[in-house]
Amino acid sequence: MTDKHLSTQFDAELSAISTRVLEMGGVVEAQVAQAVYALTHFSGETASQVLRQEERVNAMEVEIDHDLSTIIARRQPTAVDLRLLIAISKAIANLERVGDEAARIARTVQRLINTGVSSRLRLPVNDLAFESELAIAQLRKALDAFARLDVAKAIEVLKQDDQIDQEFDGLLRKLITYMMEDPRTISSSIDLVFVAKAIERVGDHAKNLAEVIIYVVKGTDVRHNPVETVESMVQ
Repeated sequence: MTDKHLSTQFDAELSAISTRVLEMGGVVEAQVAQAVYALTHFSGETASQVLRQEERVNAMEVEIDHDLSTIIARRQPTAVDLRLLIAISKAIANLERVGDEAARIARTVQRLINTGVSSRLRLPVNDLAFESELAIAQLRKALDAFARLDVAKAIEVLKQDDQIDQEFDGLLRKLITYMMEDPRTISSSIDLVFVAKAIERVGDHAKNLAEVIIYVVKGTDVRHNPVETVESMVQ
């Protein structure tokens, strides 16, 4: 078998596994959107659908991880190809955790439906919907950057991460006010804090994906650096 044929096969394997990562990303993106729909509409049926999807996401992670190990063992890749495979491993781990956050929201929705939620908390629920829109947009942009290996778009994700954090901080202050004014809202408010934190973590995982893309393209580990520093590191 010629080296050219081996190279062609390897490229096909890399392309196939990258496609599966994007497929997994699409599943978890939809899962988060469903979880938020379940919250804003207090839909137990939709929450149950989200939890059923969790098994699919976990299975996808295990399958892709197994194929990664096989490719590394058979092809012994070097340089940028090895970085891509390492990045894929990190990407699917982050996507699986996004699925975990969606499942956490769904379980909280089920608990709120069972215990009841004060009508006073409808406004914070709407705020959560806005925070989730930001997080889902971040995840979608990170996946698009991964598909294109687009460093500029990955940096955009890093720049917009603070907006989700600010939404979380504002919602937390609002929920604390509700709890102080009406102790009957404490239990539901705490549940909503956990939901807000789960959504914030979705944004964090999108940021992690963006950092992985920069690592693949530039070979530079930019984790734990402010975005201004990242921009100078990748120039």
